Amino acid sequence: MLRSFAMAAVVTLGVMLGRRALSLRVLAAAAVVVMAIQPAALLGPSFQMSFAAVLVLIAWAEASGRWMASWRRGDEWWRRPTVLAGGMVLTSLLAGLATTPYGLHHFGRLQLYGVADNMAAVPVTSFLVMPAGMLAVAAMPFGLEAVPLRLMGLGVELILWVARTVASWPGAAISAMPIPPAGLALTSLRLLWLCLWRARWRLLGLPMLVLGLGSAVLVTPPDLLISADGKLIALRLEDGLLLQRTSGASGFVRANWLRSLGEEEAEALPASAAREDGALQCDALVCRFQPRPEVAAVLLLRTAKPKRGQDPAEIRSEPYCGQAALLVSGEPIRGRCRNSRTLDRFSVWRNGAHAVWLLPGEARVVSDREWRGSRPWVPPPPVPAARRAAAALSSGAAAPRVDPAP
Repeated sequence: MLRSFAMAAVVTLGVMLGRRALSLRVLAAAAVVVMAIQPAALLGPSFQMSFAAVLVLIAWAEASGRWMASWRRGDEWWRRPTVLAGGMVLTSLLAGLATTPYGLHHFGRLQLYGVADNMAAVPVTSFLVMPAGMLAVAAMPFGLEAVPLRLMGLGVELILWVARTVASWPGAAISAMPIPPAGLALTSLRLLWLCLWRARWRLLGLPMLVLGLGSAVLVTPPDLLISADGKLIALRLEDGLLLQRTSGASGFVRANWLRSLGEEEAEALPASAAREDGALQCDALVCRFQPRPEVAAVLLLRTAKPKRGQDPAEIRSEPYCGQAALLVSGEPIRGRCRNSRTLDRFSVWRNGAHAVWLLPGEARVVSDREWRGSRPWVPPPPVPAARRAAAALSSGAAAPRVDPAP
């Protein structure tokens, strides 16, 4: 909304001053206005996708102006409809290509039918929704806006129907590994290179643009993920994703994991399993996870479901110490283990969600707290209530009210 208003305001000012209304300078001025008011918008998908699409469309209009003008000349009846239809297809195609890197980075999706969607939705927006909206604004002082607003609503419903229909087509959206931030930055710089320069050597930016789009293949996704509440644990195998999900697990986190790993769906972790390649071996109490023969193994410790009215059994580390590089559980692991690192409910309570990369002989673990670093806005690690109360009593102060540890 802010980007549209800034663009409209700058274009209107240019028309009043007799300057060229649509140009890359106008787009740059709008971007400066948006970033001055909302600097954080620069990192959002709305800002990036909208400005990238407009940038490519303006650059194409400037580069192909003479060629398009030659097509408009002539008195043949078919020229104007051909130019109109071809312009709509080309506009949708260019805008779709321009926003593809940002859609991959933020959403992990490739939209294949954007041209068809825009071909149906853009005319409805241009010839029904927007004129009806302007007519409604003009009729509001006289209390006659009901009919234009009803027409505008019908147009919006038609656009939504088109979007739902196209989205339901087979293969409308394909999951893909998201582009990393460095790859997106490289793609954005090469896109600016192609659009801002006019000489032929601007085409030298194409190889770097392709490299940025393909940078996802250089990223090694984690082999194991555990959510901040310990209720979701994901194991990544070569042929898919397995999830251990307990009651109350977040569907939002699950969807984000699937998108970040380029997966459409995930299977539930079986109660018992034994794969032929040895990547996963499970029974009721423990799963041994080793996705590749050359990397370290992980033991996922589980508890049997308690009977009604009974407390769940404790998970002890002693029987499993030294059998794997990492012991993982969504519940607290009791006891100390010097030969294996532990990652349990207390770990995620202190440091947030964790990601694990399995390497030869070791497991590389990165927590949300480590990833964010020491920043003024990052809260300190929580302290158990008993320890904080004891510290307060030893100092002579009243014990503060705190939430208990999990």
